[in-house]
Amino acid sequence: MYENIYPEERFNNTLKFMRKHLKVASSILDLGVSNPFTKIMEEQGHNVLNTDGSDLDFHYNQVNTIGEYEVCTAFEILEHLISPMSVIKELKCDKLFVTVPLNLWFTPAYRSKTDKWDRHFHEFEDWQMDWLLEKAGWDIVDKEKWIIKQKKIGFRPFLRNRTPRYYAVYAERVKLNN
Repeated sequence: MYENIYPEERFNNTLKFMRKHLKVASSILDLGVSNPFTKIMEEQGHNVLNTDGSDLDFHYNQVNTIGEYEVCTAFEILEHLISPMSVIKELKCDKLFVTVPLNLWFTPAYRSKTDKWDRHFHEFEDWQMDWLLEKAGWDIVDKEKWIIKQKKIGFRPFLRNRTPRYYAVYAERVKLNN
């Protein structure tokens, strides 16, 4: 459905991944400011709340002041935080969807030359993201890696067309036995 409207392969993959685990419309806290994928989630019937753009390293408890939500999404945001554990521990929901860029051995971490906030503090290996989520109190239910094909010519594009760049995880809050 969205393949023609939203040509970004990453959005299509994210939507398919969410649909596997989120069968009904939900209230969603989407970490970060409203973005094109926020609109896609709303078109799917979800009620989406976003954080206000504050630095979640310092204002991680903001996730407790936004309102009621059943699900949290953290799409392409945890890599910008120095300490993502603080915010994911604070979440007041039982379902979490995360996507992050994977560390690529053949290229340095992303850093914009024009925007001082648009840079990656982390580019994860899959086991690092798994460990972070588990330490923060989440059980990993499903995960996928995605290759986003490039139409460029060269050594790095050749490697990118064969190496997973994105990692998606669906996790549920650990239930403690009392």
